[in-house]
Amino acid sequence: MRYLMKQKVFSLGDKFAIRNENGADVYFVDGRVFSIGHQLAFEDLQGNQLAFIRQKVLALGQTYEIYKGEDHVATVKKELFTFFQCTFHIHVEGQGDLDATGNLSDHEYVFTRGGEPVAQISKQWFTWADTYGVDIADGEDPVLILASTVVIDMCCHGDRR
Repeated sequence: MRYLMKQKVFSLGDKFAIRNENGADVYFVDGRVFSIGHQLAFEDLQGNQLAFIRQKVLALGQTYEIYKGEDHVATVKKELFTFFQCTFHIHVEGQGDLDATGNLSDHEYVFTRGGEPVAQISKQWFTWADTYGVDIADGEDPVLILASTVVIDMCCHGDRR
């Protein structure tokens, strides 16, 4: 399934939509203004919280945790020492971990699990300069992949907002 996200639209306190490939709203991401570190709620169209993203403030490097309810489901961490490309490692509880590599600053990267691609993020699919797509393989958790994509976007583009 392909989802559409806007580049550089997020700032804390804002709520923005993630759309499906037909342009219909599917999810909302809601920023929490009064918090230490970034905190975001990932919601369905009815406002039900599907996931919660929280920045680990005292972690070495940029690290975020993703929760579903009270359950910790993933930790997204930017690798500190990579030479030729930016890399994120996503430790997923009870599943194989994910890696995101590629040109993350230009929204051209891939999520892999065990070396196999499970999602591709790309701006080249769209003529709109500020839109990029997240193409997720069947059987993958779209909320986890999209929440991780939001984290990567914040880490790579947070200083430009």
